[in-house]
Amino acid sequence: MTRMTARARRRSIINTIFVTACGLTAVVALGALALIGWSLLTKGIGGINGDLFTMSQPAPGSRGGLLNAITGSVILCLLAMVFAVVIGVLAGTWLSEYGGRTKLGHAVRFLNDVLLSAPSILIGLFVYELLVRNVVGHFSALAGSVALAILAVPIVTRTTEDILLLQPAALREAGMALGATRAFVVRKIVWRSAATGLLTAGLLGFARISGETAPLLFTSLGNQFFSVKLLQPIASLPTTIFQFALSAYEDWQRLAWAGALLIAASVLAINIAGRAIIHGKSS
Repeated sequence: MTRMTARARRRSIINTIFVTACGLTAVVALGALALIGWSLLTKGIGGINGDLFTMSQPAPGSRGGLLNAITGSVILCLLAMVFAVVIGVLAGTWLSEYGGRTKLGHAVRFLNDVLLSAPSILIGLFVYELLVRNVVGHFSALAGSVALAILAVPIVTRTTEDILLLQPAALREAGMALGATRAFVVRKIVWRSAATGLLTAGLLGFARISGETAPLLFTSLGNQFFSVKLLQPIASLPTTIFQFALSAYEDWQRLAWAGALLIAASVLAINIAGRAIIHGKSS
Protein backbone atom coordinates (compact mmCIF):
# COMPACT_ATOMS: atom_id res chain seq x y z
CA MET A 1 0.00 0.00 0.00
CA THR A 2 2.87 2.34 0.87
CA ARG A 3 4.57 1.52 -2.42
CA MET A 4 1.39 2.35 -4.36
CA THR A 5 1.02 5.62 -2.45
CA ALA A 6 4.61 6.59 -3.21
CA ARG A 7 4.12 5.73 -6.89
CA ALA A 8 0.94 7.81 -7.06
CA ARG A 9 2.72 10.74 -5.37
CA ARG A 10 5.63 10.50 -7.80
CA ARG A 11 3.26 10.44 -10.77
CA SER A 12 1.43 13.46 -9.38
CA ILE A 13 4.70 15.39 -9.00
CA ILE A 14 5.80 14.48 -12.54
CA ASN A 15 2.38 15.48 -13.90
CA THR A 16 2.56 18.83 -12.10
CA ILE A 17 6.05 19.52 -13.44
CA PHE A 18 4.99 18.59 -16.98
CA VAL A 19 1.83 20.72 -16.90
CA THR A 20 3.78 23.66 -15.46
CA ALA A 21 6.45 23.35 -18.16
CA CYS A 22 3.77 23.28 -20.87
CA GLY A 23 2.08 26.33 -19.36
CA LEU A 24 5.34 28.28 -19.16
CA THR A 25 6.20 27.37 -22.75
CA ALA A 26 2.78 28.55 -23.90
CA VAL A 27 3.22 31.83 -21.99
CA VAL A 28 6.64 32.40 -23.61
CA ALA A 29 5.25 31.66 -27.08
CA LEU A 30 2.25 33.95 -26.58
CA GLY A 31 4.50 36.64 -25.14
CA ALA A 32 6.79 36.52 -28.18
CA LEU A 33 3.76 36.66 -30.47
CA ALA A 34 2.39 39.64 -28.54
CA LEU A 35 5.73 41.48 -28.83
CA ILE A 36 5.89 40.84 -32.57
CA GLY A 37 2.31 42.02 -33.00
CA TRP A 38 2.94 45.12 -30.90
CA SER A 39 6.05 46.00 -32.92
CA LEU A 40 4.17 45.60 -36.20
CA LEU A 41 1.26 47.67 -34.94
CA THR A 42 3.23 50.54 -33.43
CA LYS A 43 5.76 50.86 -36.25
CA GLY A 44 3.49 49.98 -39.16
CA ILE A 45 0.29 51.84 -38.35
CA GLY A 46 1.93 55.18 -39.17
CA GLY A 47 2.46 54.11 -42.77
CA ILE A 48 -1.14 53.01 -43.37
CA ASN A 49 -2.80 55.70 -45.46
CA GLY A 50 -4.47 56.22 -48.81
CA ASP A 51 -1.17 56.53 -50.67
CA LEU A 52 -0.18 53.01 -49.59
CA PHE A 53 -2.97 51.50 -51.72
CA THR A 54 -3.07 54.00 -54.59
CA MET A 55 0.57 54.81 -55.41
CA SER A 56 3.49 52.64 -56.48
CA GLN A 57 6.98 52.36 -55.01
CA PRO A 58 8.50 55.85 -54.59
CA ALA A 59 12.02 57.13 -54.97
CA PRO A 60 13.74 57.95 -51.67
CA GLY A 61 12.27 61.10 -50.17
CA SER A 62 9.29 61.09 -52.54
CA ARG A 63 5.62 60.45 -51.97
CA GLY A 64 4.46 56.92 -52.77
CA GLY A 65 2.97 53.65 -51.63
CA LEU A 66 2.95 49.91 -52.25
CA LEU A 67 0.27 49.51 -54.92
CA ASN A 68 2.61 47.68 -57.30
CA ALA A 69 3.82 45.34 -54.53
CA ILE A 70 0.30 44.62 -53.25
CA THR A 71 -0.97 43.87 -56.75
CA GLY A 72 2.05 41.68 -57.49
CA SER A 73 1.63 39.69 -54.27
CA VAL A 74 -2.05 39.08 -55.01
CA ILE A 75 -1.23 37.84 -58.52
CA LEU A 76 1.63 35.62 -57.36
CA CYS A 77 -0.29 34.05 -54.47
CA LEU A 78 -3.53 33.51 -56.39
CA LEU A 79 -1.78 31.90 -59.35
CA ALA A 80 0.36 29.78 -57.03
CA MET A 81 -2.69 28.60 -55.06
CA VAL A 82 -4.46 27.61 -58.28
CA PHE A 83 -1.53 25.32 -59.08
CA ALA A 84 -1.16 24.13 -55.49
CA VAL A 85 -4.83 23.36 -54.85
CA VAL A 86 -5.34 21.46 -58.09
CA ILE A 87 -2.17 19.38 -57.74
CA GLY A 88 -2.35 19.02 -53.96
CA VAL A 89 -6.00 17.95 -53.78
CA LEU A 90 -5.59 15.43 -56.60
CA ALA A 91 -2.37 14.05 -55.10
CA GLY A 92 -3.89 13.84 -51.63
CA THR A 93 -6.97 12.13 -53.03
CA TRP A 94 -4.83 9.54 -54.83
CA LEU A 95 -2.89 8.81 -51.64
CA SER A 96 -6.08 8.51 -49.61
CA GLU A 97 -8.38 6.67 -51.98
CA TYR A 98 -6.24 4.76 -54.48
CA GLY A 99 -2.51 4.19 -54.13
CA GLY A 100 -1.67 5.19 -50.58
CA ARG A 101 -0.74 1.66 -49.50
CA THR A 102 1.32 0.76 -52.56
CA LYS A 103 5.09 1.12 -52.83
CA LEU A 104 4.62 4.07 -55.13
CA GLY A 105 2.24 5.62 -52.61
CA HIS A 106 4.79 5.26 -49.80
CA ALA A 107 7.45 6.82 -52.03
CA VAL A 108 5.19 9.75 -52.95
CA ARG A 109 4.27 10.31 -49.31
CA PHE A 110 7.94 10.24 -48.28
CA LEU A 111 8.95 12.74 -50.98
CA ASN A 112 6.02 14.95 -50.01
CA ASP A 113 7.18 14.95 -46.39
CA VAL A 114 10.69 15.86 -47.53
CA LEU A 115 9.32 18.81 -49.50
CA LEU A 116 7.41 19.97 -46.42
CA SER A 117 10.70 20.82 -44.72
CA ALA A 118 12.67 21.88 -47.80
CA PRO A 119 14.29 25.34 -47.42
CA SER A 120 12.46 27.86 -49.54
CA ILE A 121 15.70 29.24 -50.95
CA LEU A 122 16.46 25.83 -52.49
CA ILE A 123 13.06 25.86 -54.17
CA GLY A 124 13.86 29.30 -55.53
CA LEU A 125 17.20 28.10 -56.93
CA PHE A 126 15.53 25.07 -58.51
CA VAL A 127 12.89 27.17 -60.28
CA TYR A 128 15.59 29.67 -61.29
CA GLU A 129 17.54 26.94 -63.06
CA LEU A 130 14.43 25.31 -64.50
CA LEU A 131 12.40 28.31 -65.71
CA VAL A 132 14.34 31.54 -65.38
CA ARG A 133 17.53 30.36 -67.11
CA ASN A 134 16.39 27.56 -69.41
CA VAL A 135 12.75 28.22 -70.37
CA VAL A 136 11.63 31.84 -69.98
CA GLY A 137 15.13 33.26 -70.07
CA HIS A 138 14.52 36.03 -67.54
CA PHE A 139 12.79 36.75 -64.22
CA SER A 140 9.01 36.59 -64.36
CA ALA A 141 5.84 36.45 -62.31
CA LEU A 142 5.16 32.98 -63.69
CA ALA A 143 8.41 31.65 -62.26
CA GLY A 144 7.62 33.22 -58.91
CA SER A 145 4.18 31.60 -58.85
CA VAL A 146 5.66 28.20 -59.67
CA ALA A 147 8.15 28.53 -56.80
CA LEU A 148 5.40 29.46 -54.35
CA ALA A 149 3.20 26.65 -55.65
CA ILE A 150 5.95 24.10 -55.00
CA LEU A 151 6.09 25.31 -51.40
CA ALA A 152 2.33 25.08 -50.96
CA VAL A 153 1.69 21.74 -52.71
CA PRO A 154 3.12 19.49 -49.95
CA ILE A 155 0.95 21.17 -47.30
CA VAL A 156 -2.21 20.89 -49.39
CA THR A 157 -1.39 17.27 -50.29
CA ARG A 158 -0.75 16.15 -46.72
CA THR A 159 -3.75 17.98 -45.30
CA THR A 160 -6.03 16.64 -48.04
CA GLU A 161 -4.93 13.08 -47.41
CA ASP A 162 -5.47 13.39 -43.65
CA ILE A 163 -8.88 15.00 -44.08
CA LEU A 164 -10.11 12.38 -46.55
CA LEU A 165 -8.90 9.52 -44.34
CA LEU A 166 -11.07 10.94 -41.55
CA GLN A 167 -14.22 10.61 -43.65
CA PRO A 168 -16.37 7.59 -42.63
CA ALA A 169 -15.93 4.48 -44.76
CA ALA A 170 -19.73 4.13 -44.73
CA LEU A 171 -19.97 7.07 -47.15
CA ARG A 172 -17.89 5.23 -49.75
CA GLU A 173 -19.65 1.91 -49.16
CA ALA A 174 -23.11 3.47 -49.45
CA GLY A 175 -22.27 5.15 -52.74
CA MET A 176 -20.74 2.02 -54.26
CA ALA A 177 -23.68 -0.07 -53.05
CA LEU A 178 -25.93 2.09 -55.21
CA GLY A 179 -23.82 1.28 -58.26
CA ALA A 180 -21.72 4.45 -58.42
CA THR A 181 -18.13 4.23 -59.57
CA ARG A 182 -15.31 4.93 -57.14
CA ALA A 183 -14.40 8.15 -58.92
CA PHE A 184 -18.01 9.36 -58.74
CA VAL A 185 -18.18 8.56 -55.02
CA VAL A 186 -14.96 10.50 -54.38
CA ARG A 187 -16.06 13.53 -56.40
CA LYS A 188 -19.69 13.75 -55.36
CA ILE A 189 -19.68 12.35 -51.82
CA VAL A 190 -16.26 12.27 -50.18
CA TRP A 191 -15.09 15.67 -51.47
CA ARG A 192 -18.36 17.30 -50.48
CA SER A 193 -18.21 15.77 -47.03
CA ALA A 194 -14.63 17.02 -46.62
CA ALA A 195 -15.21 20.46 -48.17
CA THR A 196 -14.40 22.40 -45.00
CA GLY A 197 -11.21 20.38 -44.50
CA LEU A 198 -10.14 21.03 -48.09
CA LEU A 199 -10.73 24.72 -47.49
CA THR A 200 -8.46 24.48 -44.46
CA ALA A 201 -5.79 22.85 -46.64
CA GLY A 202 -5.93 25.80 -49.03
CA LEU A 203 -5.70 28.30 -46.18
CA LEU A 204 -2.69 26.54 -44.69
CA GLY A 205 -0.98 26.58 -48.07
CA PHE A 206 -1.71 30.27 -48.52
CA ALA A 207 -0.38 31.08 -45.05
CA ARG A 208 2.82 29.20 -45.93
CA ILE A 209 3.60 31.24 -49.04
CA SER A 210 2.19 34.68 -48.27
CA GLY A 211 5.35 35.99 -46.63
CA GLU A 212 8.03 34.09 -48.56
CA THR A 213 10.89 36.24 -49.81
CA ALA A 214 13.85 34.01 -50.72
CA PRO A 215 12.26 32.12 -53.66
CA LEU A 216 10.92 35.35 -55.15
CA LEU A 217 14.37 36.93 -55.18
CA PHE A 218 15.46 34.19 -57.60
CA THR A 219 12.30 34.08 -59.72
CA SER A 220 10.08 37.16 -59.91
CA LEU A 221 12.93 39.46 -58.68
CA GLY A 222 10.81 42.58 -58.18
CA ASN A 223 9.73 45.64 -60.12
CA GLN A 224 9.66 49.27 -58.99
CA PHE A 225 6.92 49.97 -61.50
CA PHE A 226 3.34 48.73 -61.69
CA SER A 227 3.07 45.57 -63.79
CA VAL A 228 0.65 42.67 -64.15
CA LYS A 229 2.46 40.83 -66.97
CA LEU A 230 3.10 37.19 -66.08
CA LEU A 231 6.23 36.91 -68.24
CA GLN A 232 7.90 40.01 -66.81
CA PRO A 233 9.44 40.74 -63.38
CA ILE A 234 6.80 41.76 -60.88
CA ALA A 235 6.85 43.45 -57.50
CA SER A 236 5.71 41.71 -54.32
CA LEU A 237 5.30 42.75 -50.72
CA PRO A 238 7.96 40.40 -49.26
CA THR A 239 10.69 41.46 -51.70
CA THR A 240 9.78 45.15 -51.36
CA ILE A 241 9.82 44.88 -47.57
CA PHE A 242 13.22 43.19 -47.76
CA GLN A 243 14.59 45.96 -49.95
CA PHE A 244 13.06 48.85 -48.00
CA ALA A 245 13.87 47.49 -44.54
CA LEU A 246 17.59 47.30 -45.39
CA SER A 247 17.70 50.80 -46.83
CA ALA A 248 18.96 53.89 -45.03
CA TYR A 249 15.87 55.96 -45.86
CA GLU A 250 13.29 56.47 -43.13
CA ASP A 251 10.38 56.79 -45.55
CA TRP A 252 11.27 53.43 -47.14
CA GLN A 253 11.61 51.84 -43.69
CA ARG A 254 8.19 53.21 -42.75
CA LEU A 255 6.70 51.65 -45.88
CA ALA A 256 8.43 48.36 -45.03
CA TRP A 257 6.78 48.27 -41.60
CA ALA A 258 3.42 49.16 -43.17
CA GLY A 259 3.81 46.33 -45.69
CA ALA A 260 4.71 43.85 -42.95
CA LEU A 261 1.64 44.89 -40.97
CA LEU A 262 -0.48 44.52 -44.10
CA ILE A 263 0.75 40.95 -44.71
CA ALA A 264 0.14 39.94 -41.08
CA ALA A 265 -3.34 41.47 -41.07
CA SER A 266 -4.24 39.82 -44.39
CA VAL A 267 -3.18 36.36 -43.23
CA LEU A 268 -5.06 36.83 -39.94
CA ALA A 269 -8.20 37.99 -41.75
CA ILE A 270 -8.13 35.06 -44.18
CA ASN A 271 -7.70 32.55 -41.34
CA ILE A 272 -10.55 34.12 -39.38
CA ALA A 273 -12.78 34.07 -42.45
CA GLY A 274 -11.90 30.43 -43.10
CA ARG A 275 -12.69 29.46 -39.52
CA ALA A 276 -15.97 31.35 -39.71
CA ILE A 277 -16.92 29.48 -42.87
CA ILE A 278 -15.97 26.14 -41.29
CA HIS A 279 -17.91 26.95 -38.10
CA GLY A 280 -20.93 28.05 -40.11
CA LYS A 281 -20.99 24.82 -42.13
CA SER A 282 -20.45 22.60 -39.10
CA SER A 283 -23.28 24.25 -37.19
